[in-house]
Amino acid sequence: FGSRACFVLLTVLGLVMRCCVAFAAAVTASGNPFAGHTFYQNPANAKEFDGSIATASGLTKENLQKMKNVASAYWIDVKEKISGTNTSSVEGILTDAASKSPPELVVLIWYDLPNRDCDAKASNGQICCTKKADGTCDYDTQGDCSDGIAEYKKDYVEPFVSVLEKFEGKVPVVLVMEPDSLPNLATNIGHPHCGNPATVTAYKEGISYALGQLTSRTPWVSLYLDAAHGGWLGWDNNLQGFLKLLDDMKLPLDKVRGFATNVANYQPLGQICPYQPDQGYRNAYCLNQQHQSDPCCADPCKLESQYNPGNNELNYAQDLTQAAKGVLGMDARVIIDTGRNGVADMRGDCSNWCNIRGAGAGMASSAAQNSSVVDAFFWLKTPGESDGCTSTLPDGSSCARFDSMCSSSDSIGSTSSDPRAPEAGKWFDYQVKQLAANAKLEASGASTTSTFVVV
Repeated sequence: FGSRACFVLLTVLGLVMRCCVAFAAAVTASGNPFAGHTFYQNPANAKEFDGSIATASGLTKENLQKMKNVASAYWIDVKEKISGTNTSSVEGILTDAASKSPPELVVLIWYDLPNRDCDAKASNGQICCTKKADGTCDYDTQGDCSDGIAEYKKDYVEPFVSVLEKFEGKVPVVLVMEPDSLPNLATNIGHPHCGNPATVTAYKEGISYALGQLTSRTPWVSLYLDAAHGGWLGWDNNLQGFLKLLDDMKLPLDKVRGFATNVANYQPLGQICPYQPDQGYRNAYCLNQQHQSDPCCADPCKLESQYNPGNNELNYAQDLTQAAKGVLGMDARVIIDTGRNGVADMRGDCSNWCNIRGAGAGMASSAAQNSSVVDAFFWLKTPGESDGCTSTLPDGSSCARFDSMCSSSDSIGSTSSDPRAPEAGKWFDYQVKQLAANAKLEASGASTTSTFVVV
């Protein structure tokens, strides 16, 4: 090279280095990985919304147009979504996000454990401890899941981490780890599919290995463990059991940012109450009929009468972070999924979770500001993606992955006047229009900026 060419090259390299250092400093300085970033929006989602917008009208259409421009997470639920050039893959998404100026923050759901979704059928996975003749997972055969764990490590964890490594310093990334898995081990061990030693081994060893690889090879990625929701782990004994499980697993929690709650669920966001624990880390502020006129004690799922202080996700997040500090020594923060909790009281039974009738999209994805509890409110499941199929699919064929919870009295498709629901993850036009019609995209009393203050 000539001297001028060398000077230009060194100048460019210097700019790149300064950009990478500035990016890393921005993440480290704020602590909250969502703060100060534009969130990535996948063009594939925009196309789905366009299809529904074209046949909508009035307020529904207006809200669909707004929802189209709200960022949501991307579920990497099969191995085939890891490598690639288009925005249906991790590699394609990160390449696209890194090309923006400045690079945009990407939120991904890491979701492909062996024997995944042991307590349901709608989202059963592709990696199995033992396979049936038809290729689906056999949740009854016991064993050590050695083949399934080896496949998970080789075909999911390794390529996923390898792709992430290519983008260090180029794009901010948040990962939510394996929804429902550890909460199922903490509370549903009596279910034969969850308590099967093969499933238990797969979940514990799989998550331990994945977190080890991520924290050692991609420490710049912000990690959140799934912690179910207040209607599941809100009871003190359930929460304590969950945290004990994490402690027993010896996970690298000092390198994990926190927890994700309400993932793909409908629990209300609510308002946060003063923290007044009565035993352990249970907040008694609303229990025993106390402070019932305080809006923070509103209890659409009737949990407080069962001594569950997780009447809303903000209160649950507060209890969770307090307990994590005390039990694990973890200074955790929380992401709350607000994609479909804009309506609080639409269910007859809050244990129902599949394609809930009358639900509304909730608070648009945004960073929390100056909060000791919450990092972000984020659409971790894109409104419009089905939770699971009805027994008969929209085309009239039978659904092999039908879960009886998708025929609950609260589920779209459980009455003859409802349309049939497609398989989990597929676009459900009827549902997204209902979510839009009932949407509450802004926090009550909050500004319309990209931050929301939680004390």
